[in-house]
Amino acid sequence: MLGPLEAWHDHTAVPLGDQQQRFILVVLLLHANKPVSPERITEIVWQGNPERRTLVRGYINKLRKSFDGSDAEIERTPTGYMLRIDEDAIDVLRFDRLRSEAALALQDNDQRRAIDLLREAVALWRGDFLEDIDIDRVGGADVILPDETYLDMLGDLAELELLSGDHRSARDRMRRAVRTAPENQKYAELLMRALIAGSDRVGAIRAFDVASKSLGDLGLEPGTVLRNLAERARRGEPGSSLPSRPGGFTGRAEELATIAAAASGSDERRAVWISGPPGVGKTGLAVEAAHQLRHRFPDGQLLVRLNGFTPGVTPLSVSEALTQLLTELGVPAEQIPDTVGRKATLYQTHLYGTKTLVVLDNAVSPEQIRPLLPENRDCFAVITSRRMGEPDISEHVRLAPMPADDASALFQRLTGSSRVRGRSADVAGLVARCGYLPVSITVAAAMLRKHDRWSLDYLLGQLDESGAWQENGAAIHASYRQLDAHQQQVFRLFGRLPGPDVDLRGAAALIGRDIAATRVLLHDLHEVCLLEEVAPERYQMLDSIKEFAALEPATEGALERLLDFYLVTLADAVDVAYPFDRTALPAVERESPLALRFEHEEAALSWITAERDNLMAAIRRADTDRAWQLASLIWRYFNTANRFDDWIDAVGSVRPEDDHGRAHVLLRLSTANDRLGRHAEALDLAEQALVSWTRLGDDPGEAAALCAIAVPAMQLGAHDQAVGHFEAALAKYERCGDLRGQGHALSALGYIHEQHGRYEAAVRQNEAAVVIMRRIGHRQGLAHALNNLGANLQNLGSLDDAIPHHLEAHEIAVEIDDRCVAAYALSNIADAHRLAGRFPEALHHHDLAEKTAAGLTDVELQASLVRDRAATEEDRGNLGAALRLYRSLLGVATDTGNRRQESRGQFGAARTLHAMGRHAEAAAHWDAAEAVYRELGQPEAEEVRRTRAALTCACGQR
Repeated sequence: MLGPLEAWHDHTAVPLGDQQQRFILVVLLLHANKPVSPERITEIVWQGNPERRTLVRGYINKLRKSFDGSDAEIERTPTGYMLRIDEDAIDVLRFDRLRSEAALALQDNDQRRAIDLLREAVALWRGDFLEDIDIDRVGGADVILPDETYLDMLGDLAELELLSGDHRSARDRMRRAVRTAPENQKYAELLMRALIAGSDRVGAIRAFDVASKSLGDLGLEPGTVLRNLAERARRGEPGSSLPSRPGGFTGRAEELATIAAAASGSDERRAVWISGPPGVGKTGLAVEAAHQLRHRFPDGQLLVRLNGFTPGVTPLSVSEALTQLLTELGVPAEQIPDTVGRKATLYQTHLYGTKTLVVLDNAVSPEQIRPLLPENRDCFAVITSRRMGEPDISEHVRLAPMPADDASALFQRLTGSSRVRGRSADVAGLVARCGYLPVSITVAAAMLRKHDRWSLDYLLGQLDESGAWQENGAAIHASYRQLDAHQQQVFRLFGRLPGPDVDLRGAAALIGRDIAATRVLLHDLHEVCLLEEVAPERYQMLDSIKEFAALEPATEGALERLLDFYLVTLADAVDVAYPFDRTALPAVERESPLALRFEHEEAALSWITAERDNLMAAIRRADTDRAWQLASLIWRYFNTANRFDDWIDAVGSVRPEDDHGRAHVLLRLSTANDRLGRHAEALDLAEQALVSWTRLGDDPGEAAALCAIAVPAMQLGAHDQAVGHFEAALAKYERCGDLRGQGHALSALGYIHEQHGRYEAAVRQNEAAVVIMRRIGHRQGLAHALNNLGANLQNLGSLDDAIPHHLEAHEIAVEIDDRCVAAYALSNIADAHRLAGRFPEALHHHDLAEKTAAGLTDVELQASLVRDRAATEEDRGNLGAALRLYRSLLGVATDTGNRRQESRGQFGAARTLHAMGRHAEAAAHWDAAEAVYRELGQPEAEEVRRTRAALTCACGQR
């Protein structure tokens, strides 16, 4: 029945007669081992012809002859005819049985048996269900077709094959399935996963293209899972940030089983929370479990250290943790949004449809990890913390010190059996002295390994001499006592490290030794398990050991040496990476003999990226003078990446006491708040900065503050004030010869002149800005100026002259990874096509602009994209879409207090409602548009008045 209707006995086909006879057979098969009356057979096969009941008996007799000698027979019962047959002899019933047994096998976690059963089930199919039978003649709507079940089962089987590592079988199965149903997104997803697992990334991209075309033909877009898989195929294999498996991991079988069971569960618990005291092995258990579960989560394994209880280190904020996770997922830094909400949305979007494992190590509280838990049920999270988790978050594993036998086995495994053979009682006493804690046992074993002349008795003596130095810390103290003076100094200094880790050169600065000597010292501490090497020549100290290290007195001046290393190196990195910003940077007069010097932009940016977390931690731990300089220097990195909230969070505690530091910090805080749409706060901060720069008598600083005042003032509608500030800034920049500042002020003035319809003046100022930006090599500023110049040429009707300027701006923006400027350029190109009546080209560039800006938090950019798209929809007559967009623009403008965008939204809504014949609704928008334009002193106020005066409908009535 799973294909054309056929019957076989002893490998010989059984003749089934004509169509009428076959219809009756199908009715009996569908009611196998159940009686069916002649009247019911007649009703099903010959609907509306009861007189044909007399034919039933004859056809039954013919079928009996066909089945003669087989195990099937048709019996006459008091209520009708019954086909008595072994249900396994009917392929559709056998299919159902195999499917049910496979489901039970999965409930018993017998994946191998489930695969075998499903393979047997799908092999029964030879085509469509009863493909040569008219279903209406055998029951019609009453017949439950198994076709959809078969399609689902194909996907289920391929999924299990992928989980078991048999990606080739899944690939071949899904290739056939996709050919029959190219629009089936689930099939396309499974095929792409199989191809990626087989390293055929090109094939996966081709599969995505085929699915996209098939969906496009139906007017649909590829789903999130397909898009994520395509992105993964383009980037390469999913990353794993798991450290190597813990050496000598022993025991914890029950806990590992609990974690594995939770990972296999289907309920709402998508995580396991591991809690316990310091040194009990929470991280080791989490990492071991993650490695054991890797095959179940082939789309990636991520680990983030949240620093919840790391001594001397501020716990990672939710925003910083999301940034790290998105980076691990392959999201470019410039595409990571700035707000926590948008980061969380992007994070969950990237996890959707994947099987990804996330380890959240050392959480300080449930609140810290809630936004980090995967919402996708196919993902899984393992959390470690000293605190207990909340019941609604996860399964819980409370980790106690190791059982005595497991603790002894761990020590023996780490030291080798020959040195402790026959000493089980002494080993038991030693691990008891270590509190049965894996960290202390590992340190004790490392001492014995390093000192090959030591006996077990001697090690026990060392532990006894440590006394009650710290509860369960005798092994660490004993190991510390075996270090020489220089090694002990390094141990103590790591206890006060401001960041999560430190590289070799930074450690040399901290210790006050040269690179070679530092490398030896770090190697010595790593050898006895007091330090962990998390990357080549980058070290960290485990929290439980760091707590002990922090109890010992540290060397005076060490932290200051490390901070100076960071400060001097960062100053050089920023100078090389952002040369156009040199005149705006604070002078760093400190010295560090080990500070790095950079020749190329790429190397400078790589260093800043690698040390970002340490630099932000340094800001929090530094004295005020160093803190504001570090904050000011790293500002451009966060500005370029549009990550303003992260920077604001880090510098929130920086309160410079002198005007110089205050001016630098306030100026950058103003810009960050303006870009986040907080224009009133930005204006207040910029005015405070101007007071400090004026007291200092610093012309470049005053000019920068005047520009910082002008920008939010312009957004808030104070255009005359903004022009005055930009002109005053331009004069100061000219007086001190600051070309970058001159270019910025000229471009901004040109923009304001454009808003007031003074297009010729705007063109002149932007052309001058372009010349300056080219001369000094400020590519970001050049792209801005080119965009502004092109926009003014559009206003003058020179559309073909405008587009090349926008194209060059876009090319530059792509080269420097500035998605904000790139999106503006694409939207401007769309505007030019709109004005020329080329609506398909306009819509195409609007789409490109929106994709480029996805995830960015620049409120002005998002408002501009909405406004420009609304204008295109209005001009091409799609009034419903235009109205929705104009109302969206008004919402953004109201939330941010942006009067300029509000005026455009009101005018657009008025025009659109008028065109739709909704004149009563339009009247309020006409009033508001004219009022806001007049308040801003913009020429559109007169345009609104004239347009409205010419209308004879309710729109023209006042």
